[in-house]
Amino acid sequence: MIMETKEVILELRNKKGLSQEQLAEKVFVTRQAVSRWETGETQPNTETLKLLSQLFDVSINTLLGSPQKLICQCCGMPLEDEMMSREPDGIINEGYCKWCYADGNYTYHDMDDLIDVCVKHMAGDGFSEEQARTYMKGMLPGLEYWKDHKDLEDGGKTEEFKEKLIDEFNALGIKGMPRVEKLNALVGGYVNLEYPLPSGINVKFLDDNATYFGNQLDGENGRFFGVIGNADFLLVSTYGKDVTEPELILYKKR
Repeated sequence: MIMETKEVILELRNKKGLSQEQLAEKVFVTRQAVSRWETGETQPNTETLKLLSQLFDVSINTLLGSPQKLICQCCGMPLEDEMMSREPDGIINEGYCKWCYADGNYTYHDMDDLIDVCVKHMAGDGFSEEQARTYMKGMLPGLEYWKDHKDLEDGGKTEEFKEKLIDEFNALGIKGMPRVEKLNALVGGYVNLEYPLPSGINVKFLDDNATYFGNQLDGENGRFFGVIGNADFLLVSTYGKDVTEPELILYKKR
């Protein structure tokens, strides 16, 4: 159901448990201004929309009743608020998903690398691998990132960092683990496995909302290795098909 801005603000305010006066104080307006928003008499200006977006952790598009159907301008994924990337200061970036933009940096600089990752998820979901690859090759060049990516690149810093992580994973010498050749952007909430520790407790090590670099590697006897890292740590685990029976092999501060 499409909602108007007045309905969105009222609903979000109630969910947050705020009175009109309390909301007004947080975004530096009067209670009467909030009242006029909720009756539809007026709408917040651009700067106030930014403050409301941060306060309620939703996009400005959502505050305005979702008039635009947003997609990631790097991979083409339809964007809901929970999928949107964040700037380093926490402001929502409505142009990109968490996988393609994280901590102020773009995570993909080679279109073929991105296509390889996307095809794995699309193949079998109504697409053959060939159909998925053809679709992505036709669609990606029309997105804003790939039109301008030469101007948006970070001088190779992200790729250099990924190569450094790869070298560190391969230097661990973990028995049976294949060499790491490539790392992809991974959002914590989709790879945050719960590992049993010798003490008997189960522990998760990732932030569901953070973006990491990692990959899955084929192991032996139907097991897989998972490698995940960022500026702070390296994590290596093994698990079975469909991510069953996860086992933590290593968690190392960098």
